[in-house]
Amino acid sequence: MEFDKLIQERRSVRSYDAQKKVTEEQITELIKAMQLAPTWKNFQPGRYYAVLDGEKLEQVRTGCLPEFNQKNCEGAALIVTTFQLNRSGFNKEGIADNEVGNFWGAYDLGLQNAYLVLKAADMGLYTLSMGIRDGEALKKELEIPENEEVMSVIAVGYGNGQKVLHPRKELEKILKVF
Repeated sequence: MEFDKLIQERRSVRSYDAQKKVTEEQITELIKAMQLAPTWKNFQPGRYYAVLDGEKLEQVRTGCLPEFNQKNCEGAALIVTTFQLNRSGFNKEGIADNEVGNFWGAYDLGLQNAYLVLKAADMGLYTLSMGIRDGEALKKELEIPENEEVMSVIAVGYGNGQKVLHPRKELEKILKVF
């Protein structure tokens, strides 16, 4: 798909077709695309935990997400996104290279996640990035190491319903050109 068309048509959705399942091959394709995103010193701090179907999906959905997000992602696969702490933004001695520190890991993960959701749209899949989640429960349920920070849960699936573009801010309110 042409890039301009892709970014115009990509939407977050909150209703998924439970009859159409995302496959492991599709998840692998998404992660390969994510790996192409730029990161601090090419550290690639993002880590992804894909939950595709069955009992584990239900445990993660109902045990690690608040009720409204449980409903929003019903019928979708889930990808839990994390980043390695003290990698991006740090030198070889483990000292932060600037005042941002671990926020660079979150920044890098955001870039990686953007590639993932754009690739999903290109593949005809829809996503919903959910930041309201129980990080500690996710770490326990998916055996995520302590040196990783849980950032989001991304629902991935086949949209079921209307895809709406909500209003965007006027450029004058977000851009200052010198």
